[in-house]
Amino acid sequence: MRSRTVQPIQRRANKRDGREEKKRRKKRSGLDKIFIRGNTQYFDFDLLLVIIFLMCFGLVMLYSTSAYSAQADFNNDMFYFSKQAFIGVVSFGVMLLVSRIDYHFYGAFSFEIFVFAMIMMGLVQTPLGVTIYGARRWIQLPFNMTLQPSEITKIAVILFISYELCRMGNKVQTKDGTIRIFMFGIMAALGVFVLTDNLSTAVIVMAITCVLYFVVHPKLKPFLAIIAAGAVLVVIGVQILAMTALNSDDFRIRRIVTWLDPENHSDTGGFQVMQGLYAIGSGGFFGKGLGNSTQKLGVIPEVQNDMILSIVCEELGVFGAIVILLLFGLLLYRLMFIARNAPDLYGSLLATGIFAHIALQVVLNISVVTNLIPTTGVTLPFISYGGTSILFLMSEMGIALGVSRKIKLQGMEKNSFQK
Repeated sequence: MRSRTVQPIQRRANKRDGREEKKRRKKRSGLDKIFIRGNTQYFDFDLLLVIIFLMCFGLVMLYSTSAYSAQADFNNDMFYFSKQAFIGVVSFGVMLLVSRIDYHFYGAFSFEIFVFAMIMMGLVQTPLGVTIYGARRWIQLPFNMTLQPSEITKIAVILFISYELCRMGNKVQTKDGTIRIFMFGIMAALGVFVLTDNLSTAVIVMAITCVLYFVVHPKLKPFLAIIAAGAVLVVIGVQILAMTALNSDDFRIRRIVTWLDPENHSDTGGFQVMQGLYAIGSGGFFGKGLGNSTQKLGVIPEVQNDMILSIVCEELGVFGAIVILLLFGLLLYRLMFIARNAPDLYGSLLATGIFAHIALQVVLNISVVTNLIPTTGVTLPFISYGGTSILFLMSEMGIALGVSRKIKLQGMEKNSFQK
Protein backbone atom coordinates (compact mmCIF):
# COMPACT_ATOMS: atom_id res chain seq x y z
CA MET A 1 0.00 0.00 0.00
CA ARG A 2 2.82 2.32 0.76
CA SER A 3 4.34 1.97 -2.70
CA ARG A 4 0.99 2.58 -4.36
CA THR A 5 0.37 5.78 -2.43
CA VAL A 6 3.83 7.20 -2.88
CA GLN A 7 4.18 6.41 -6.57
CA PRO A 8 1.23 8.50 -7.88
CA ILE A 9 2.27 11.45 -5.75
CA GLN A 10 5.79 11.21 -7.09
CA ARG A 11 4.53 11.06 -10.67
CA ARG A 12 2.35 14.11 -10.10
CA ALA A 13 5.35 15.91 -8.59
CA ASN A 14 7.47 14.99 -11.58
CA LYS A 15 4.82 16.31 -13.94
CA ARG A 16 4.59 19.53 -11.93
CA ASP A 17 8.37 19.89 -11.94
CA GLY A 18 8.38 19.33 -15.70
CA ARG A 19 5.84 22.10 -16.25
CA GLU A 20 7.83 24.47 -14.03
CA GLU A 21 11.03 23.59 -15.90
CA LYS A 22 9.34 24.43 -19.21
CA LYS A 23 8.25 27.79 -17.76
CA ARG A 24 11.81 28.49 -16.59
CA ARG A 25 13.21 27.61 -20.02
CA LYS A 26 10.68 29.89 -21.68
CA LYS A 27 11.57 32.70 -19.28
CA ARG A 28 15.27 32.14 -19.88
CA SER A 29 14.77 32.27 -23.61
CA GLY A 30 13.04 35.63 -23.23
CA LEU A 31 15.88 36.93 -21.09
CA ASP A 32 18.36 35.62 -23.65
CA LYS A 33 16.64 37.68 -26.33
CA ILE A 34 17.01 40.78 -24.20
CA PHE A 35 20.55 40.41 -22.87
CA ILE A 36 22.39 38.13 -25.27
CA ARG A 37 21.33 39.88 -28.46
CA GLY A 38 24.48 42.04 -28.77
CA ASN A 39 25.19 45.12 -26.66
CA THR A 40 22.52 47.38 -25.21
CA GLN A 41 22.94 51.14 -24.70
CA TYR A 42 22.85 52.24 -21.09
CA PHE A 43 21.40 55.36 -19.48
CA ASP A 44 21.78 56.13 -15.80
CA PHE A 45 18.19 56.76 -14.73
CA ASP A 46 19.27 56.44 -11.08
CA LEU A 47 21.48 59.50 -11.45
CA LEU A 48 18.67 61.36 -13.21
CA LEU A 49 16.22 60.59 -10.39
CA VAL A 50 18.69 61.74 -7.72
CA ILE A 51 19.21 65.01 -9.61
CA ILE A 52 15.47 65.60 -9.87
CA PHE A 53 14.95 64.87 -6.18
CA LEU A 54 17.80 67.16 -5.13
CA MET A 55 16.44 69.95 -7.33
CA CYS A 56 12.93 69.64 -5.92
CA PHE A 57 14.19 69.38 -2.35
CA GLY A 58 16.39 72.42 -2.91
CA LEU A 59 13.47 74.48 -4.21
CA VAL A 60 11.31 73.55 -1.22
CA MET A 61 14.04 74.48 1.24
CA LEU A 62 14.89 77.64 -0.70
CA TYR A 63 11.32 78.90 -0.44
CA SER A 64 11.11 78.01 3.24
CA THR A 65 14.44 79.74 3.90
CA SER A 66 14.05 82.87 1.79
CA ALA A 67 10.31 83.69 1.97
CA TYR A 68 10.68 86.11 4.91
CA SER A 69 13.66 88.05 3.56
CA ALA A 70 12.15 88.12 0.04
CA GLN A 71 8.91 89.57 1.42
CA ALA A 72 10.81 92.15 3.46
CA ASP A 73 13.19 93.19 0.65
CA PHE A 74 11.10 92.80 -2.50
CA ASN A 75 7.51 92.58 -1.21
CA ASN A 76 7.32 89.16 -2.87
CA ASP A 77 7.87 86.04 -0.78
CA MET A 78 8.49 83.97 -3.94
CA PHE A 79 11.18 86.27 -5.40
CA TYR A 80 14.12 83.90 -4.88
CA PHE A 81 12.00 80.77 -5.42
CA SER A 82 10.55 81.88 -8.75
CA LYS A 83 13.94 82.89 -10.16
CA GLN A 84 15.55 79.64 -9.02
CA ALA A 85 12.63 77.55 -10.31
CA PHE A 86 12.75 79.23 -13.73
CA ILE A 87 16.51 78.78 -14.05
CA GLY A 88 16.16 75.22 -12.73
CA VAL A 89 13.67 74.30 -15.46
CA VAL A 90 15.85 75.88 -18.15
CA SER A 91 18.93 74.14 -16.71
CA PHE A 92 17.13 70.79 -16.73
CA GLY A 93 16.47 71.23 -20.44
CA VAL A 94 20.12 72.18 -20.96
CA MET A 95 21.16 69.02 -19.09
CA LEU A 96 19.03 66.81 -21.35
CA LEU A 97 20.41 68.58 -24.44
CA VAL A 98 24.02 68.22 -23.29
CA SER A 99 23.45 64.54 -22.48
CA ARG A 100 22.59 63.92 -26.15
CA ILE A 101 25.93 65.33 -27.36
CA ASP A 102 28.87 62.96 -27.81
CA TYR A 103 31.27 63.91 -25.03
CA HIS A 104 34.27 63.53 -27.37
CA PHE A 105 33.08 66.74 -29.00
CA TYR A 106 34.09 68.64 -25.85
CA GLY A 107 37.58 67.14 -26.02
CA ALA A 108 38.05 68.45 -29.54
CA PHE A 109 37.30 72.00 -28.38
CA SER A 110 38.49 71.75 -24.77
CA PHE A 111 41.36 74.23 -25.25
CA GLU A 112 39.03 76.78 -26.83
CA ILE A 113 36.61 76.33 -23.91
CA PHE A 114 39.52 76.85 -21.50
CA VAL A 115 40.53 80.09 -23.25
CA PHE A 116 36.90 81.23 -23.35
CA ALA A 117 36.61 80.73 -19.58
CA MET A 118 39.73 82.85 -18.99
CA ILE A 119 38.36 85.61 -21.25
CA MET A 120 35.01 85.59 -19.45
CA MET A 121 36.77 85.99 -16.11
CA GLY A 122 38.75 88.87 -17.58
CA LEU A 123 35.47 90.63 -18.40
CA VAL A 124 34.82 90.91 -14.67
CA GLN A 125 37.50 93.63 -14.57
CA THR A 126 35.78 95.61 -17.33
CA PRO A 127 32.72 97.87 -16.94
CA LEU A 128 30.62 94.72 -17.43
CA GLY A 129 31.76 93.52 -14.00
CA VAL A 130 29.36 93.81 -11.08
CA THR A 131 30.24 94.15 -7.41
CA ILE A 132 27.88 92.39 -4.99
CA TYR A 133 28.41 92.44 -1.23
CA GLY A 134 31.87 93.88 -1.71
CA ALA A 135 33.06 91.19 -4.14
CA ARG A 136 33.53 91.78 -7.88
CA ARG A 137 32.86 88.33 -9.32
CA TRP A 138 29.89 88.71 -11.67
CA ILE A 139 29.12 89.98 -15.18
CA GLN A 140 25.96 91.94 -15.81
CA LEU A 141 23.52 90.30 -18.24
CA PRO A 142 20.27 91.54 -19.77
CA PHE A 143 17.00 91.34 -17.79
CA ASN A 144 18.85 92.24 -14.59
CA MET A 145 20.59 88.86 -14.46
CA THR A 146 24.22 88.15 -13.62
CA LEU A 147 26.77 85.48 -14.56
CA GLN A 148 29.64 84.18 -12.43
CA PRO A 149 32.42 83.24 -14.90
CA SER A 150 34.37 81.20 -12.35
CA GLU A 151 31.66 78.53 -12.67
CA ILE A 152 32.58 78.19 -16.35
CA THR A 153 36.20 77.69 -15.34
CA LYS A 154 35.32 74.62 -13.26
CA ILE A 155 33.84 72.87 -16.29
CA ALA A 156 36.65 74.14 -18.55
CA VAL A 157 39.29 72.65 -16.27
CA ILE A 158 37.48 69.30 -16.11
CA LEU A 159 37.20 69.15 -19.93
CA PHE A 160 40.68 70.41 -20.76
CA ILE A 161 42.80 68.71 -18.10
CA SER A 162 41.05 65.39 -18.82
CA TYR A 163 41.80 65.82 -22.52
CA GLU A 164 45.45 66.69 -21.88
CA LEU A 165 45.91 63.66 -19.64
CA CYS A 166 44.52 61.40 -22.38
CA ARG A 167 46.55 63.05 -25.13
CA MET A 168 49.84 62.86 -23.23
CA GLY A 169 49.47 59.21 -22.27
CA ASN A 170 52.51 57.83 -20.43
CA LYS A 171 54.28 61.21 -20.73
CA VAL A 172 52.13 62.35 -17.81
CA GLN A 173 54.47 60.45 -15.49
CA THR A 174 57.49 62.42 -16.67
CA LYS A 175 58.69 65.70 -15.21
CA ASP A 176 57.73 67.69 -18.31
CA GLY A 177 54.26 66.10 -18.39
CA THR A 178 53.66 66.90 -14.73
CA ILE A 179 54.78 70.50 -15.20
CA ARG A 180 52.50 70.92 -18.21
CA ILE A 181 49.40 69.61 -16.43
CA PHE A 182 49.92 71.67 -13.30
CA MET A 183 50.88 74.73 -15.33
CA PHE A 184 47.37 74.81 -16.81
CA GLY A 185 45.80 74.03 -13.43
CA ILE A 186 47.73 76.81 -11.71
CA MET A 187 46.93 79.18 -14.58
CA ALA A 188 43.21 78.54 -14.16
CA ALA A 189 43.36 78.83 -10.37
CA LEU A 190 45.33 82.09 -10.53
CA GLY A 191 42.88 83.42 -13.09
CA VAL A 192 40.00 82.75 -10.71
CA PHE A 193 41.83 84.30 -7.78
CA VAL A 194 43.28 87.36 -9.51
CA LEU A 195 40.48 88.20 -11.94
CA THR A 196 37.47 87.39 -9.75
CA ASP A 197 39.03 87.56 -6.26
CA ASN A 198 37.53 84.17 -5.39
CA LEU A 199 39.95 82.11 -3.32
CA SER A 200 37.55 79.26 -2.53
CA THR A 201 36.77 78.58 -6.21
CA ALA A 202 40.48 78.82 -7.02
CA VAL A 203 41.15 76.11 -4.44
CA ILE A 204 38.40 73.92 -5.96
CA VAL A 205 39.83 74.39 -9.48
CA MET A 206 43.31 73.44 -8.32
CA ALA A 207 41.97 70.49 -6.34
CA ILE A 208 40.13 69.16 -9.41
CA THR A 209 43.43 69.27 -11.33
CA CYS A 210 45.20 67.38 -8.55
CA VAL A 211 42.47 64.72 -8.36
CA LEU A 212 42.54 64.11 -12.12
CA TYR A 213 46.33 63.85 -12.11
CA PHE A 214 46.20 61.52 -9.11
CA VAL A 215 43.79 59.16 -10.90
CA VAL A 216 46.09 58.61 -13.88
CA HIS A 217 49.39 58.55 -11.97
CA PRO A 218 50.51 55.04 -11.01
CA LYS A 219 52.41 55.96 -7.83
CA LEU A 220 50.76 56.78 -4.49
CA LYS A 221 53.66 57.63 -2.17
CA PRO A 222 54.47 61.07 -3.65
CA PHE A 223 50.87 62.19 -3.12
CA LEU A 224 50.81 60.95 0.46
CA ALA A 225 54.02 62.83 1.17
CA ILE A 226 52.64 66.02 -0.37
CA ILE A 227 49.39 65.73 1.62
CA ALA A 228 51.28 65.16 4.88
CA ALA A 229 53.61 68.11 4.22
CA GLY A 230 50.67 70.32 3.29
CA ALA A 231 48.77 69.42 6.45
CA VAL A 232 51.79 70.28 8.59
CA LEU A 233 52.25 73.62 6.83
CA VAL A 234 48.55 74.47 7.27
CA VAL A 235 48.67 73.75 11.00
CA ILE A 236 51.83 75.82 11.45
CA GLY A 237 50.41 78.66 9.36
CA VAL A 238 47.16 78.76 11.34
CA GLN A 239 49.07 78.92 14.61
CA ILE A 240 51.26 81.75 13.35
CA LEU A 241 48.22 83.68 12.10
CA ALA A 242 46.45 83.20 15.42
CA MET A 243 49.32 84.88 17.22
CA THR A 244 50.25 87.65 14.77
CA ALA A 245 47.19 88.56 12.73
CA LEU A 246 44.78 89.92 15.35
CA ASN A 247 45.13 93.47 14.01
CA SER A 248 45.30 92.62 10.33
CA ASP A 249 43.02 94.46 7.89
CA ASP A 250 42.98 91.64 5.32
CA PHE A 251 39.48 90.14 5.35
CA ARG A 252 40.76 86.59 4.68
CA ILE A 253 43.10 86.70 7.64
CA ARG A 254 40.27 88.13 9.74
CA ARG A 255 38.13 85.16 8.72
CA ILE A 256 40.78 82.78 10.01
CA VAL A 257 41.04 84.66 13.30
CA THR A 258 37.25 84.68 13.60
CA TRP A 259 37.12 80.94 12.87
CA LEU A 260 39.58 80.22 15.66
CA ASP A 261 37.54 82.21 18.18
CA PRO A 262 34.03 82.97 16.84
CA GLU A 263 32.46 83.81 20.20
CA ASN A 264 34.80 86.73 20.87
CA HIS A 265 34.31 88.02 17.32
CA SER A 266 30.56 87.62 17.11
CA ASP A 267 30.12 91.38 16.61
CA THR A 268 32.11 91.16 13.37
CA GLY A 269 32.69 88.11 11.20
CA GLY A 270 31.67 85.48 13.73
CA PHE A 271 28.00 86.50 13.95
CA GLN A 272 26.82 84.47 10.94
CA VAL A 273 28.70 81.35 12.01
CA MET A 274 27.45 81.52 15.60
CA GLN A 275 23.83 82.00 14.53
CA GLY A 276 24.18 79.09 12.12
CA LEU A 277 25.44 76.88 14.95
CA TYR A 278 22.53 78.00 17.12
CA ALA A 279 20.14 77.00 14.32
CA ILE A 280 21.73 73.56 14.02
CA GLY A 281 21.70 73.00 17.77
CA SER A 282 18.10 74.11 18.25
CA GLY A 283 16.79 71.75 15.59
CA GLY A 284 17.53 68.56 17.47
CA PHE A 285 17.18 65.27 15.63
CA PHE A 286 13.86 65.80 13.83
CA GLY A 287 13.81 69.61 13.77
CA LYS A 288 11.14 72.20 14.50
CA GLY A 289 9.15 71.41 11.39
CA LEU A 290 9.27 72.73 7.83
CA GLY A 291 8.84 76.51 7.83
CA ASN A 292 9.27 76.92 11.60
CA SER A 293 12.81 78.26 11.68
CA THR A 294 13.45 81.41 13.69
CA GLN A 295 17.04 82.03 12.60
CA LYS A 296 15.92 82.71 9.02
CA LEU A 297 13.82 85.70 10.17
CA GLY A 298 16.53 88.21 9.39
CA VAL A 299 18.98 86.82 11.96
CA ILE A 300 21.39 85.05 9.58
CA PRO A 301 22.26 87.37 6.67
CA GLU A 302 21.85 85.92 3.15
CA VAL A 303 20.89 82.58 4.65
CA GLN A 304 19.59 81.24 1.32
CA ASN A 305 23.14 81.09 -0.04
CA ASP A 306 25.99 79.20 1.62
CA MET A 307 24.29 78.91 5.07
CA ILE A 308 21.10 77.21 3.90
CA LEU A 309 22.15 73.91 5.49
CA SER A 310 21.84 75.46 8.94
CA ILE A 311 18.13 76.17 8.29
CA VAL A 312 17.68 72.63 6.95
CA CYS A 313 19.05 71.34 10.25
CA GLU A 314 16.85 73.70 12.27
CA GLU A 315 13.62 72.78 10.46
CA LEU A 316 14.28 69.12 9.61
CA GLY A 317 16.87 68.34 12.25
CA VAL A 318 19.85 66.04 12.00
CA PHE A 319 17.54 63.63 10.19
CA GLY A 320 17.15 66.12 7.32
CA ALA A 321 20.93 66.60 7.14
CA ILE A 322 21.41 62.82 7.00
CA VAL A 323 18.90 62.59 4.15
CA ILE A 324 20.83 65.25 2.21
CA LEU A 325 24.12 63.45 2.83
CA LEU A 326 22.61 60.16 1.65
CA LEU A 327 21.35 61.84 -1.52
CA PHE A 328 24.75 63.32 -2.24
CA GLY A 329 26.32 59.96 -1.42
CA LEU A 330 24.07 58.27 -3.97
CA LEU A 331 24.85 61.00 -6.52
CA LEU A 332 28.58 60.50 -6.04
CA TYR A 333 28.17 56.72 -6.19
CA ARG A 334 26.45 56.97 -9.57
CA LEU A 335 29.21 59.27 -10.84
CA MET A 336 31.79 56.76 -9.62
CA PHE A 337 29.86 53.98 -11.39
CA ILE A 338 29.94 55.94 -14.64
CA ALA A 339 33.66 56.65 -14.22
CA ARG A 340 34.44 52.96 -13.65
CA ASN A 341 32.37 51.76 -16.61
CA ALA A 342 33.05 54.52 -19.14
CA PRO A 343 34.09 53.17 -22.55
CA ASP A 344 37.36 55.14 -22.62
CA LEU A 345 39.75 57.08 -20.43
CA TYR A 346 38.41 60.49 -21.42
CA GLY A 347 34.87 59.61 -20.36
CA SER A 348 36.18 58.15 -17.12
CA LEU A 349 38.18 61.29 -16.33
CA LEU A 350 35.22 63.55 -17.11
CA ALA A 351 33.04 61.66 -14.61
CA THR A 352 35.92 61.71 -12.11
CA GLY A 353 36.36 65.47 -12.46
CA ILE A 354 32.63 66.05 -11.93
CA PHE A 355 32.76 63.70 -8.93
CA ALA A 356 35.65 65.72 -7.46
CA HIS A 357 33.85 69.03 -8.01
CA ILE A 358 30.61 67.96 -6.33
CA ALA A 359 32.39 66.20 -3.45
CA LEU A 360 34.65 69.18 -2.76
CA GLN A 361 31.79 71.67 -2.70
CA VAL A 362 29.65 69.51 -0.42
CA VAL A 363 32.52 68.91 2.01
CA LEU A 364 33.59 72.56 2.04
CA ASN A 365 30.04 73.88 2.55
CA ILE A 366 29.28 71.48 5.40
CA SER A 367 32.65 72.29 7.00
CA VAL A 368 31.90 76.02 6.86
CA VAL A 369 28.40 75.66 8.31
CA THR A 370 29.71 73.54 11.19
CA ASN A 371 32.72 75.89 11.67
CA LEU A 372 35.29 73.21 10.87
CA ILE A 373 37.01 75.60 8.45
CA PRO A 374 36.90 79.38 7.95
CA THR A 375 34.07 80.91 5.94
CA THR A 376 34.64 80.42 2.20
CA GLY A 377 31.38 81.33 0.46
CA VAL A 378 31.07 77.93 -1.23
CA THR A 379 27.43 77.07 -1.90
CA LEU A 380 25.74 73.71 -1.34
CA PRO A 381 25.16 72.14 -4.79
CA PHE A 382 21.52 72.00 -5.97
CA ILE A 383 20.29 73.43 -2.64
CA SER A 384 21.71 76.94 -2.27
CA TYR A 385 20.38 79.92 -4.23
CA GLY A 386 22.34 80.80 -7.35
CA GLY A 387 21.31 80.67 -10.98
CA THR A 388 24.82 80.38 -12.45
CA SER A 389 25.69 77.56 -10.09
CA ILE A 390 22.55 75.58 -10.99
CA LEU A 391 23.04 76.11 -14.73
CA PHE A 392 26.59 74.81 -14.81
CA LEU A 393 25.98 72.05 -12.27
CA MET A 394 23.20 70.74 -14.51
CA SER A 395 25.51 71.07 -17.51
CA GLU A 396 28.03 68.88 -15.70
CA MET A 397 25.30 66.37 -14.94
CA GLY A 398 24.43 66.40 -18.64
CA ILE A 399 28.04 65.56 -19.49
CA ALA A 400 27.98 62.69 -16.97
CA LEU A 401 24.72 61.37 -18.42
CA GLY A 402 26.25 61.69 -21.88
CA VAL A 403 29.13 59.49 -20.78
CA SER A 404 26.65 56.98 -19.34
CA ARG A 405 24.93 56.77 -22.74
CA LYS A 406 28.12 55.32 -24.19
CA ILE A 407 28.28 52.50 -21.65
CA LYS A 408 27.41 49.19 -23.26
CA LEU A 409 25.64 46.38 -21.42
CA GLN A 410 27.67 43.38 -22.50
CA GLY A 411 25.85 40.17 -23.48
CA MET A 412 25.41 37.74 -20.62
CA GLU A 413 26.03 34.03 -20.93
CA LYS A 414 23.13 31.64 -20.83
CA ASN A 415 24.72 29.80 -17.93
CA SER A 416 24.17 32.86 -15.76
CA PHE A 417 20.41 32.38 -16.13
CA GLN A 418 20.60 28.69 -15.43
CA LYS A 419 22.13 29.07 -12.00
